[in-house]
Amino acid sequence: MKKLMALSTVSVVALTGAAFANDDLIQQMDDPNQWAIQTGDYKNQRYSELDQINSENVGDLQVAWMFSTGVLRGHEGSPLVIGDTMYVHTPFPNTVYALDLNENGKIKWKYEPKQDPEVIPVMCCDTVNRGVAYANGKIFLHQADTTVVALNAESGEVEWSVVNGDPTKGETNTATVLPVKDVVIVGISGGEFGVRGHVTAYDIETGEQKWRAYSMGPDEEMLVNAEETTHLGEPIGADSSIKTWEGDQWQIGGGTTWGWYAADMEENLFYYGTGNPSTWNPAQRPGDNRWSMTIMARDIDTGEAKWFYQMTPHDEWDYDGVNEMILTEQEIDGEERKLLTHFDRNGIAYTMDRVSGELLVAEKYDPAVNWTTGVDMDPESDTYGRPEVVAQYSTEQNGEDVNSTGICPAALGTKDQQPAAYSPKTETFYVPTNHVCMDYEPFRVAYTAGQPYVGATLAMYPAPDSHGGMGNFVAWDNINGEIKWSIPEQFSVWSGALATAGDVVFYGTLEGYLKAVDAETGDELYRFKTPSGIIGNVMTYSFNDKQYVGILSGVGGWAGIGLAAGLTNPNDGLGAVGGYAALSDYTALGGQLTVFTLPD
Repeated sequence: MKKLMALSTVSVVALTGAAFANDDLIQQMDDPNQWAIQTGDYKNQRYSELDQINSENVGDLQVAWMFSTGVLRGHEGSPLVIGDTMYVHTPFPNTVYALDLNENGKIKWKYEPKQDPEVIPVMCCDTVNRGVAYANGKIFLHQADTTVVALNAESGEVEWSVVNGDPTKGETNTATVLPVKDVVIVGISGGEFGVRGHVTAYDIETGEQKWRAYSMGPDEEMLVNAEETTHLGEPIGADSSIKTWEGDQWQIGGGTTWGWYAADMEENLFYYGTGNPSTWNPAQRPGDNRWSMTIMARDIDTGEAKWFYQMTPHDEWDYDGVNEMILTEQEIDGEERKLLTHFDRNGIAYTMDRVSGELLVAEKYDPAVNWTTGVDMDPESDTYGRPEVVAQYSTEQNGEDVNSTGICPAALGTKDQQPAAYSPKTETFYVPTNHVCMDYEPFRVAYTAGQPYVGATLAMYPAPDSHGGMGNFVAWDNINGEIKWSIPEQFSVWSGALATAGDVVFYGTLEGYLKAVDAETGDELYRFKTPSGIIGNVMTYSFNDKQYVGILSGVGGWAGIGLAAGLTNPNDGLGAVGGYAALSDYTALGGQLTVFTLPD
C-alpha cells in the first residue's frame, strides 16, 4: 500500500521559518492512512494514495461494520480518521462521536451540544452539517446555532467556544471549518434571511477573534485594498461593493459563506466562494450586487483580499457561488501553472490561475444549461468575464410576478455543495451533478430580521429532452473545458466523490447506493444499497494495513428536504419537494455510517 512522506510540513516550516498549530494536521493529511480533513487535503482534491482497493478487486467489497448516529435528517460531510479514532458528526443537534477503530466503532466519547431548537426553522435547506475538523489535538465543530467549539480530541472536553453569529437574525451554520496555520476560519449561513456574509478567523488555541471580512459593504469591513485587490487583473477601486447596491441594501445583501475552503500554504492564501444576493427577486436590488457570487482569494494571516472574480453579476436565479475550489498544478500551453477549478451552481466550470486570478477557462459542464450562451473570454471586451444572459430565461427582464419557465439549471445548480474529486493520475475531475431545470416567479418581499427574505416561487423538474433523470456523474477535463464521460442517474448526485490511486472513483446516490466506477472509463465496478439515501461524502483510510471506505447515509439536504422534514406541498423546500417527490418510492429516513473493506 502506498504511503506518502510528510513533506508539506518540512516545506511550510522552511518557507516561513516558523512552526504553526496546524503542523500536526499537515502531517496527518500527508499520511494517506488517515482522513484528517473533510476535503482530503488543503487543495480539496478528495484524492487518496491508497490503492489496496483497486479497479481489479473493488467488486469484492463487503461491509465491515456499521454505526447508527441516532439522528433522522440529512447526513452531509464525512467522518475523520486520526490514528485509531474515527470522529463522526450528525445533523442538528450536531452530536459528535469518537469511535475506537480497535473495536469496530466502540464509542470512546460523545459530545452533545445543547442548542435551542428554534434555530431549526431558520435553517434554509435541512438541518445538515458538513463535518468536524481537526488540528493540534482538537476537534472543531461549528454548530447550527453558530457556536464554534474546540473539543479535546482524546477526551471530548470543551477547550473553548465562541459564538460566531446571531440566529435571531437568520445567521446559522451548516459548514465545516478550515484550520490553517494558527487560526480556524469559519463562514456563515443565512442568505435566505437577509444575512450579510462574512468569514472570520479565530485563534486555534484560545478562540480569540483575529479578523473578520465581510462579503459586501465598505472597503474597511471587506478587508480590501482599493488599489491592490484585483478583479480580472484590474484594481477594484474604492467603494467597489457599495456602488453596486441601491442605498444601504448591502447591509442585508446575502453573499453568505457556507461552502468549502481551500488553502495554498506557499502563497499564504485561502480560497472560497460567496453566495447569492438577497432577495431572490432581482428587481429589488438593481446593480451587480458585488461581491456576492464571487470567488475570493485572501491572505491567511490578515484576511485581506488579493483578488476577486464575480461569476454571476446581479444573480437572477439563486446560483450560489459557494462550491469548492479545487487546487491543482497542471500544464497550460507548455507552462506549469497553479490552478483553481470551480464547478459553479450556475452550470459553468471555471479554471483560473490561483495566484493572479486570471480567468483561463469557462465552459458549461452540463449541456442543458440555457440561461447563458457563455462567458465573454476576450480581455479587451467591456464585458470580459461576464456571462451573456439569454433574455427568455432572465427573471429580471421578464419582470416581477411573471413565471419564467424552462430555466436550466434550477436554483440548486448544476452542482450544489456536494464536492467533486480530482485524480492527479488521470488529470480528471469527477463531478456529482444535478440535471434539473425550473420555473421561477419573483415577487416583492419586505425584510424582517429573522424571517425568510426570498421573494420567489419555484418549481423543479428533470432537464427536458434528455435521459429523463435528475443527475449525472461527470468526468471533466478542466484544461480543455470538456466532458470526458458522463453517467446518467435517476436523481441528483448529492454525494461528494472520492478518487483513489487504485483507479477507482466512488460516489453515492440519493436512492442510497454507494457506487464505484473506473477512473478512466466510468464503467461501474461495484454498487451497494445502504439503509438510506446518500448525501454524505465518501472517504477512505487504512487501519492495521487494511484499507476501508466509509460513507454516511441519511437522506435529506435541499434535494431530500421533503423526506427529511415531512413536507408535501410541491412548492415547499424552495421547489424541491415537488421536484423530488418520487424519491420516497426508493428510500426512507436514516442516519448510518457504513464502512466497507475487502474480504480477508
